[in-house]
Amino acid sequence: MSILVYIEHAEGAIKKTSLEAVSYAKALAGKTGEGEVVAVALGAIEEAELKKAGSAGASKVIHDGNEKLSAGVIQAHADAVAQVYGQVGAKTLVLAKSSLGDAVAARLAIKLDAGLVSNVIELPDTSNGYKVKRSIYTGKAFADTSIKTENKILAVKKNAVDLLTDGAEASVETVSLTIGEGNFATSITSTDKATGEVLLPEADIVVSGGRGMKGAENWGMLEDLAKELGAATGCSKPVSDIGWRPHHEHVGQTGVKVAPTLYIAVGISGAIQHLAGVNSSKYIVVINKDPEAPFFKAADYGIVGDAFEVIPKLTEAIKAIK
Repeated sequence: MSILVYIEHAEGAIKKTSLEAVSYAKALAGKTGEGEVVAVALGAIEEAELKKAGSAGASKVIHDGNEKLSAGVIQAHADAVAQVYGQVGAKTLVLAKSSLGDAVAARLAIKLDAGLVSNVIELPDTSNGYKVKRSIYTGKAFADTSIKTENKILAVKKNAVDLLTDGAEASVETVSLTIGEGNFATSITSTDKATGEVLLPEADIVVSGGRGMKGAENWGMLEDLAKELGAATGCSKPVSDIGWRPHHEHVGQTGVKVAPTLYIAVGISGAIQHLAGVNSSKYIVVINKDPEAPFFKAADYGIVGDAFEVIPKLTEAIKAIK
């Protein structure tokens, strides 16, 4: 018996969130005694990259490199994962919570007659049944959810678990699954992605600015800080509404919801709509000259000061460390 992990990848690399899912599965296997952790990857990706799943805890990766699977057609991926799930004798499927993962998991819950819990943040409590703790209400509360089915699907929230990095390389088994043509009836004709060195939804660090930046012409200092940190840039809704920054950088309840390891808010007061989009961040740093700014109540660290003085010094300090 094994725990199966559905791996997502992009631009030739396994997504960090999927490696976190592998690490979660490794810890789960240690707790429940469900055997080894096996991952499944679909579409074109190099074997050398798949072997890296071993560092996070996978002993083997089963890979179907069918080019048609590279597009991420939901029905085809669900069919493929269901086949592998049966082949390895799994009773638990772990994956990262994502737009693709959510859609695949929902279909697999029907195919496998499995209980599904999303936004998982901890290992299950198996002392009396099988209870899973998950994040709800955009991270403002938590719920304990019981799964009573034999098969279980757990969608792990980004940054909810520590990523393991000390495992040995995973072995890679190449397979050719039989996937009915009907699963490819839906075709993805085009995909539009936000441009930039680091994509906002996938960023591990985000530097975000608000009206306290006083104008679009002052954004260069935030971009310099983001470059030194390897971060993505974001903004508050008023900033995108004014036109200082593009709308795809708008972070908040009605914009992009992010869950980076580090979120740096510069000149943002901290309206509840903005907080709803960032409160899943592991650490929040607020820089604002107003000591009464509401954002400080949600911050892990705060700097009361003028951004035009603080940011250049912070950037220089990071350069010096590097």
